[in-house]
Amino acid sequence: MKKLFVFVSALLVIFSLAACGKNNASESKETTLVVGASQVPHSEILKKAKPLLKKKGIDLQVKVINDYVTPNKALASGDLDANFFQHVPYLKDQMAKNKDFDFVNAGGIHIEPIGVYSKRYKKLSELPKGATIIMSNSVADHGRMLSLLDHEKLITLKQGIDKTTAKVEDIAKNPKNLKFKTDVEAAMLPKVYQNDEADAVLINTNYALQAGLNPMKDAIALEGKESPYVNIITVRKGDENKKAIKTLVEVLHSKEIQDFILEKYKGAVVPVSE
Repeated sequence: MKKLFVFVSALLVIFSLAACGKNNASESKETTLVVGASQVPHSEILKKAKPLLKKKGIDLQVKVINDYVTPNKALASGDLDANFFQHVPYLKDQMAKNKDFDFVNAGGIHIEPIGVYSKRYKKLSELPKGATIIMSNSVADHGRMLSLLDHEKLITLKQGIDKTTAKVEDIAKNPKNLKFKTDVEAAMLPKVYQNDEADAVLINTNYALQAGLNPMKDAIALEGKESPYVNIITVRKGDENKKAIKTLVEVLHSKEIQDFILEKYKGAVVPVSE
């Protein structure tokens, strides 16, 4: 009887150790989260958040992508769990053009005020009649760029239109007869500016920063902080409720990350919490 008791006790100890081992393995298991992002500032912000997410059991893997097409295709195919490079108007435009893009906004993180750059002039008001202005070939950004020029009173957009979707054809008044070139890839805009290929160039802040430009100093005009073009974490529909995605957004909204954005980019990137 004594031997039987010892045997049973030993079995209980073994089972207990096995159960503890399983629990510890379960507790220590990390969730891998693969996020595609533009190089600057998106990937830099994510890399700053990586150790914070590590403490919460999430292994964040950042894939740097240097164009505006690949991140959504990779998200749709399942190669990414999320992407971080675009604003809402661009997302809506892409979903309208690609029926297999069933995405949602999981959270807004920051605004990158778009800027006007010129090698020839220090103020927008100095632009001469017939001046050439170069914008990106991203139609989703045209309304944003034209709205900036409208705000600066260089042009007047038609009344009653949705300015976020405005096109060059929606210009009602163009007193300086400005000429617009809209066939340049966004990533090439800093090079176009450096080569002095136009009187003025509108450049997305992420590409400006990546090229070593300081939007606060180098731009002759800069979009206001009230811009509706918030850069977002984008995920496949339904994934916005996943714990790892919610934790990612929560960390990106934390004071530590928002302070990092303010300190590093000096106002060229403005954090939001929505």
